[in-house]
Amino acid sequence: MPPHSPIPTSQISRALVLGSTSRYRRELLERLRIPFTVAAPDVDETPDLGESPRDLALRLALAKAKAVAAKHPESVVIGSDQVADLAGQPLGKPGEHARAVQQLRQMRGQTVIFQTALAVVCLATGFEAVDLAAVRVVFRDLSDAEIEAYLQAEKPYDCAGSAKSEGLGIALLESIDNDDPTALVGLPLIRTARMLRQAGIQLLRATP
Repeated sequence: MPPHSPIPTSQISRALVLGSTSRYRRELLERLRIPFTVAAPDVDETPDLGESPRDLALRLALAKAKAVAAKHPESVVIGSDQVADLAGQPLGKPGEHARAVQQLRQMRGQTVIFQTALAVVCLATGFEAVDLAAVRVVFRDLSDAEIEAYLQAEKPYDCAGSAKSEGLGIALLESIDNDDPTALVGLPLIRTARMLRQAGIQLLRATP
């Protein structure tokens, strides 16, 4: 969905809300050094029948932003979602050890596309934009022992695809190919910064 025309930052100053309880997204957004609050989106993340991982990520990112925006209509709201795409099969957060083992066994030796969707919404101005960063990740041909050692060390049960590339999970991989370096962690900051500017949030301002 194409964004609306940028809103001049000189005309508006709005609060920023991150519609996510993910600590990874919170830590990433803090890098932009702008004040924000966090709100939990109440969104059913069940895939629709036949829905592709890409479409699922885009739908959920926008749904999360809109759900939080409904409670904060004057604010600019960020929503995001990530789905691991293994040959068209969506892989979400494993939640527990056995499912994480299953996911990593499925992905070993395979190329997985991590579909990281982003939405920015402000109901007061009518601004709505969505974007997607598709990160191509090639997994090593992991042994069961390597999978078990990794999961015991890092316990990445709250990460889509059971791997944290910013930590020990990097040892699981052959390569990463993307155009937005933080997208794999959960929030593509180049796209986030661009969309926030379009929504009227000034990122770089002189300090007194």
